[in-house]
Amino acid sequence: MSPVNALLQAVHARLTGDAGLQALAGGGIHDRRLGRIDMPYLVIGSVETADFSTGSEDGLEITLVLEAWSAISRREAEMTADAVRGLMHEAELELEAAELVSLRHRRTLSRREAKTALFVAEMRFRAVVEWGE
Repeated sequence: MSPVNALLQAVHARLTGDAGLQALAGGGIHDRRLGRIDMPYLVIGSVETADFSTGSEDGLEITLVLEAWSAISRREAEMTADAVRGLMHEAELELEAAELVSLRHRRTLSRREAKTALFVAEMRFRAVVEWGE
């Protein structure tokens, strides 16, 4: 399994395993924005990787975007985002065949989507993952 997929699986497990977040994001967690689903919900958005290898370990810097979507208000999207940040910032996640060195919240941007009139809070996280001998 790739380190990126291992991280995504661990993030999904962490988020779906929290009853408080499930109460806020009753529509669940998805890999794309869906048209006809209960809101609010979360989307695992873009993933960007960069080499972060050292002399002894293979490594990746992974930028992960999680999106909290709401049909009601920016406040609802931000409340969901706050819960996600609380679960993810500096979380110690177990990855298959890799080690999570760090996971930190970098920033959140909230806005109203003009085309859909929906509200979204995009949370950007930075993870460093290593694997090797």
